[in-house]
Formats: sequence, structure tokens, C-alpha cells
Amino acid sequence: MTGPAPYVSPHLHSAYESDLRAYRLRFSRGGAWTAIGLVLLGIGLDFSLYPDHLGAFALARVLVSLAILGIIGVMRRPWGARHVEAMSFTWLMLPQIMIAWMIAVTEGASSIYYAGLNLGVFASAIAFAFRMWQNLTLGLLTYLLYAAACWVHDGQPPVGGAFAVNSLLLAFSAIASAVCTYYNEQARFNLFQLKAELADKNAQLEANNRSLAEIKGQMLQQEKMAALGTLAAGLLHEVNNPVNFCMMAIDIALEEPGAKSSEVLLECLTDAKSGMQRVQYIVSDLKTFAYRKSGSDHESAQFLFERALESSVRLVGHEIKGIKVNRHLQPDTLVRGDEAAIIGVLINLLSNAALAMRKGATQGPAIDIYAEARGDRLKITVRDNGPGITPENIGRVFEPFFTTREVGQGLGLGLSICYSVIQRHGGLLAAESVPGEWTKFTFDLPRVTGGEK
Repeated sequence: MTGPAPYVSPHLHSAYESDLRAYRLRFSRGGAWTAIGLVLLGIGLDFSLYPDHLGAFALARVLVSLAILGIIGVMRRPWGARHVEAMSFTWLMLPQIMIAWMIAVTEGASSIYYAGLNLGVFASAIAFAFRMWQNLTLGLLTYLLYAAACWVHDGQPPVGGAFAVNSLLLAFSAIASAVCTYYNEQARFNLFQLKAELADKNAQLEANNRSLAEIKGQMLQQEKMAALGTLAAGLLHEVNNPVNFCMMAIDIALEEPGAKSSEVLLECLTDAKSGMQRVQYIVSDLKTFAYRKSGSDHESAQFLFERALESSVRLVGHEIKGIKVNRHLQPDTLVRGDEAAIIGVLINLLSNAALAMRKGATQGPAIDIYAEARGDRLKITVRDNGPGITPENIGRVFEPFFTTREVGQGLGLGLSICYSVIQRHGGLLAAESVPGEWTKFTFDLPRVTGGEK
């Protein structure tokens, strides 16, 4: 067996091969430097055993060392790193070739240098991440080099004696190295697999932690909403009574001849009544974090979006003073829904835009409002040229209690309620922004077609 177990997923196998290549590269470089040191230190062995060949052997050792050094340089480049197995095999064979030549020119089969061949075979199994077939190939080539060296020395095919003994020892080394290589490879893969499983478990743990954090946030939000509902229940009783008195007084005033004869007074009283209605809606709907339940009569009523927009602009007139409001509306803006709730949405969007532009000291502040038909829906766009919304906040603007205002200037419920209102009208409130340039909110409402009018 020369690779990972067959049941391994292709993704894990690919990751293992990539990791193994880096492992081989590190060890091959280190082993190559070690080989250079051992080859050069062998000059002392040459001096002790074969002083007559010292010059030739020293030159051979230097040349082999330089060749290995060149391979180290190649492995530092991308091509060499990709072919690290071939590079490692090449530099391992260079000392084997050198030793075989030394055996041929000295004592042949009786030369003690055959031990160096064994060392090379063992090193490939113990120190390097070779595959089993690569180690067997190295052992076979080493034996052939040894046999060729003995043949050259003797002038005839070697048989028996020292050659037979050394051949057996080389065979034992090759077999033992192949076994070591096999189990080393399995151990490396098992370790990598464990590391991969540990990484997966850590990723799952992080995902679970994030889920727990989200659940904790949801529970905290539920607690806030429960507290808000308790507060709203008390506000209902305390606020609705004076609001009802105001509504009654406005209705009576609207019936007075003086109010009917004065267009300005009639308009002011109408706006005041709309404002009182909005107070009722806001206070009552805080209990359920919405305006009214879907399916109510308010949401099936028909109204002109243009009229709702004009009411909104008048109601926030003090907030948008000095800001140019440009209207780009199509002729027919008759839609179906809760007019008071849509006015509340527009008021929120206009006041937020005005506040952002004042806070950002926008030059030439302006708000553009578009309304255009898209099939059976009327698409509305509210765009300002203010400082925009930062990327980290754009995804949170519809979260309950999220606000960038100062403490005491709002609960951060406005856009969340607006989102719920548009959702109950079958649409979606979306936000886009380019920091430092503009912010745009879009939503759509159901149009009233010709057959429904």
C-alpha cells in the first residue's frame, strides 16, 4: 500500500498531498544539508583507509556536495518545490553513485564503503517522506550500483563471498526501509487525519458558539420586548384618554362653519387629527412591535400615495427645514393599504435623512422621492445626499433597538417598525448606501388597478 486509505474523501486526500509536499520539502532541504556535511566529513575516512586515492576522492566529494547544493537551490524555486520528490531522489542517488565508484576503484566487494550504501537506503526510509515504491526503487538502484562496482573491480560478474554477504545486507536494508516507509506514511496520514478532524470539530464548536450567541441575543430581545409591552400597556391607558379628548375636539372643530370656510384652518385641523391618530397607533402597537395586525380594514383601504407623502412632509416640516425635497411621482399613485402607517414610515425615513444630513454637515442637503409603477406594485424610493451609512451598520439598520443616535434620542425602533409595516403590505423595505455620498431606502405597495377603483 503506497498511499492513503481508499475511503478518504478527495478533498482530504488533496489537502493531505499538499501538506505532505510541504513536509517533504522541509525535510529534503535539511537532509540535503546533512548529506553535504557527511560527504565532506568522509574525507577523513578516505585519508585513513585509502590515502593513495585521497586527491581523487576529495575532488569527487566536493563535486557531489556542489551538485547537492545546486539541487537545494532548485528546490527553493516554485518548480523545484512542486517536484520535491524527484529532487530528493536525485540528490540521494548522487552519494550512492560516488560510493559505488569508490568501491570499484578500491577493493570491490571487500570495500568497507558498502556501509555507506546501506546508510543512504536507511536514511531515505527514516528521514524522508518517501512512498514505499520510491524507497524500494532506491534500494534496487543502490544494489545494482554495488553489483556494477564489484563487476568493474573484478572484471567479471561477482559471486559468493563478501559480495553475497553484502548483497544480503543491502537486501535486508531495502526491505526494512520499505516497511519503515510504509508505516511512517500511514502514521503521517493518520496524524493529518486527526488534525483535520480536530479542525472540523473546532469549526463546529465555533459555529455552535455563534448559534448560542444568536440565541442569547434573541432571548435578550424577547426580554426587551416583554418589558416594552409592559410599558406600552401602561401608556395605553394614560395616553389614549387625552388623545381621545383631542380627537373629539378636532372632530367638533372640523364641523364648525369657520373651519370649513378657512382652507388653512381646515388643513391644520386635518393634519392635527392625523398626528393624533399616529400617536394612537404608535402607543398601541408598541405592545406587539408592529402597527396593526395584517388583514385589518386599514390595510385594504385605498389612498393616494401622493397625499400621504404631502402629509408626511408637512408633519416633519420643522425637521426638514432648509432641506430641499424633490418629488418624482407618476400621475396615478392610488394604492391599497394603511395610509396612517405609510405616513409613519415616510416620516421616519424623512426625519432620519434630515438628522443624518445635519449631523454630517451636508452641503446642499436634498431628499429625492420617486414613485413608479412596477406591474401591480408601486415602487417608492427615498434617497438623500447625506453622509451615508457605514458598511458595518448597513446590515443592522432594521434590527430592533439599533440606533446611532445619542442616548435619549430614540429607542432604535423606527426602522424596525417600518420594516414590519411594509412587510405586512406584501413588500420589502431595503437600504443601500455609499458612505460619504448617499443613502437610499426602497419599498413597494400594492397598486389599485382600474377594475378595483
